[in-house]
Amino acid sequence: MPVLRPATTMSRRPRTAAAGALLAALALLLALPGAASASDTAVPERGTARMGQGVIAHDGQRPGGSTGTTAVQTEGVDVSSHQGNVAWPTLWNSGVKWAYVKATEGTYYKNTYFTQQYTGSYNVGMVRGTYHFATPDTTSGAAQANYFVDNGGGWSRDGRTLPGVLDIEWNPYGAACYGKTQAGMVAWIRDFVNTYKARTGRDAVIYTATSWWKDCTGNNSGFGATNPLWVARYNTTVGELPAGWSYYTMWQYTSSGPTVGDHNHFNGALDRVVALANG
Repeated sequence: MPVLRPATTMSRRPRTAAAGALLAALALLLALPGAASASDTAVPERGTARMGQGVIAHDGQRPGGSTGTTAVQTEGVDVSSHQGNVAWPTLWNSGVKWAYVKATEGTYYKNTYFTQQYTGSYNVGMVRGTYHFATPDTTSGAAQANYFVDNGGGWSRDGRTLPGVLDIEWNPYGAACYGKTQAGMVAWIRDFVNTYKARTGRDAVIYTATSWWKDCTGNNSGFGATNPLWVARYNTTVGELPAGWSYYTMWQYTSSGPTVGDHNHFNGALDRVVALANG
């Protein structure tokens, strides 16, 4: 009777070799520069976006935060539901004197930690305000400004409430410029800030990164005369500013600071922070 075992073994070898070659090719493909990993392509859940989320991926980071000038800078933080309940006394004792809290995103999300963060920062003595994470591909600028004001983005002249912030940056859920042309993006931003001012009497602060502003608005210079600039750059110096602004009001210089990661310089002493609050 013939022995079949050698034939069976031989029939398996080509399959094993083919599988090995396929796995090796896949590993080589994933190792190539620019190859996407699962974490690179994963889209976050709507509502989870936070100020500065796209800065490192697009602009990189270097330890820094030096203004390169002798001007007094006042330390601040920005927070969202990402931070949960914040240790405000710890931040206050470390020298942080102002804060911005995420209030809303689009017309579909309100910060679930808003009360603890907004009231807590106030209770320790900080000057605080709120920000809105813009999603220009979902609803109009006016609709989002109204949603923001109706859900924590209001303002009052009490010396402790800063004007609201439009956080306009890379889209974490899709195309970086939200599928808009540069002219269309400028029109959307204009719709938001005009509506915000009509509702509150204040010009909204614009938070952005210079590279995003160049790409998505064509480096439009039409907002610098009215809207204070909060620029994002995780580097040793603030670097180039978007067109229209000759100076920054606030600079987000790191996402890895103590207690709360997102730390910022206000371009002036504490009395200038209060002046911005009072309008």
